[in-house]
Amino acid sequence: MKISLIIPCYNEEQALYPLYEALQAAMQQLQEYSFELLFIDDGSSDGTLDVLKLLAQKDERITYLSFSRNFGKEAAMYAGFCNSTGDYAAIMDADMQDPPDLLPQMLEIIQSGYDSVATRRVSRKGEPVMRSFFAKMFYKIMNRISESDIVDGARDFRLMKRSMVDSIIAMSEYNRFSKGIFGWIGFKTYWLPYENRERVAGQTKWNFWKLFRYSLDGIINFSQIPLSLASWTGIGFTFFSFIMIIFVIVRKLIWGDDVARWPSLVCVITFLGGLQLLCLGIIGQYLSKTYLETKGRPHYIVRESNRESARRIN
Repeated sequence: MKISLIIPCYNEEQALYPLYEALQAAMQQLQEYSFELLFIDDGSSDGTLDVLKLLAQKDERITYLSFSRNFGKEAAMYAGFCNSTGDYAAIMDADMQDPPDLLPQMLEIIQSGYDSVATRRVSRKGEPVMRSFFAKMFYKIMNRISESDIVDGARDFRLMKRSMVDSIIAMSEYNRFSKGIFGWIGFKTYWLPYENRERVAGQTKWNFWKLFRYSLDGIINFSQIPLSLASWTGIGFTFFSFIMIIFVIVRKLIWGDDVARWPSLVCVITFLGGLQLLCLGIIGQYLSKTYLETKGRPHYIVRESNRESARRIN
């Protein structure tokens, strides 16, 4: 049996040697399996690729794919799935916040009848309070408005059988949100809790605004609720405006009051104008996603690899 370990890397030069040592320790406990270490260099600007080349010379199990530019983690994960050949595949980050020492336990669980073993953090120790709050709110919203089952604290770190990996590859959409895809395709999944761990080296590539944009992508990719909300808001305000027109006419006929002065009118116009722009923005987001899908551009372009059979454009 063969296990493919898929590791996206973006400016992780300092973390790669500690990670490799941790992976070796985990693989030592699983000597009955063969391994494929698939590193995806997502257009790093530091010495990540140089380190991967040195490691590949030392260990023939290592395959690296280096992108022509930074395509993003989602593209790197998809490239890893497309180029993996194992009976099992595990996706993990290079910073060791996804601990390799969990792999033996994950393999034991998946062989008990599961298709996937996914990890979730039971604490957010070391993470800013506001970031933790918004993350929890995002998971609650996603589970309410979409068909995807996303557990609070879910990580991308998971071990999957080949059948599940093939299903992920078949979902070749350009605008990818892997947490949603994992939940949408189903399969029997065991959630393995663990305590949050700090990065072994380097700095996180995710700031608040990147995470915010990523969460919006997830909502738009897996729910039509924002579109429905925009439509129902428009219907509601149209009905409300008719009620107000009748109210103004009746007040004029009975009490002879003049229509309120222009400041209140300006406030109403400004509010409705902002609401219209918000609804147009929601529609625009869906149109932009459709536009990108119809272009049919590749998810990634591989500039360099030590595997001749690597899918260089996909």
